[in-house]
Amino acid sequence: MDIYTIIFLALAVFIFLRLRNVLGQRTGSERPPYDRAARDIVHGAQDNNVVPMPGAVIDQAPLAPTADVVPPTDRWKGIAEPGTPLALGLDAIAAQDSSFDPRHFLSGARSAYEMIVLAFANGDRRALKDLLSSEVYESFDAVIKDREKHEQKTETRFVSIDKAELVSAEARDRAAQLTVRFVSQMVSVTRDKAGAIVDGNPEKVTDITDVWTFARDITSRDPNWKLVGTGSTN
Repeated sequence: MDIYTIIFLALAVFIFLRLRNVLGQRTGSERPPYDRAARDIVHGAQDNNVVPMPGAVIDQAPLAPTADVVPPTDRWKGIAEPGTPLALGLDAIAAQDSSFDPRHFLSGARSAYEMIVLAFANGDRRALKDLLSSEVYESFDAVIKDREKHEQKTETRFVSIDKAELVSAEARDRAAQLTVRFVSQMVSVTRDKAGAIVDGNPEKVTDITDVWTFARDITSRDPNWKLVGTGSTN
């Protein structure tokens, strides 16, 4: 061997011995590398610098959220004053119908009011039958027949419904009754067959106040209310 081969062999032996001292020898009985992260998950980290992960295990079931209990005095807030006949009537209806919501009722009553007024003006008997009690329907039908007899037509247009408020409530036997005061503005005119004005003014906006009573059978599956009485202050 030449001198260069001897030098490379000596260098290789030297490097091998250095690596052995640094890395040590594997005997087959070594413990696996220490996994601190796994230990912290099982036993809980003791290092104050470790930030706990969100979603920690809950030792006990969380308490159910506390429902906001509406005090009796505030039950019909904005609808009826506590202790008034109206409030007592609403209490009586709610006692028999747990799903009763006067605000939801008033919203539907506003829609029904407009539908009934326009159906009456147009002589739409089919629409009226679904919204009126038999007694009220007969009254409305009599007026429609009289217009038809005289060949008259009524034109009605809503400008606005300014207010719809409950004025009385009652639960009697299986029936619930709610009376609503409607304040509205509308234009109405009745013309004969020649187009001449018989009643009303097509250019005049009239303030109208109607007091209507709606009723329904509380024990019925039918959730719809029907108009059972009408009145007006105009």
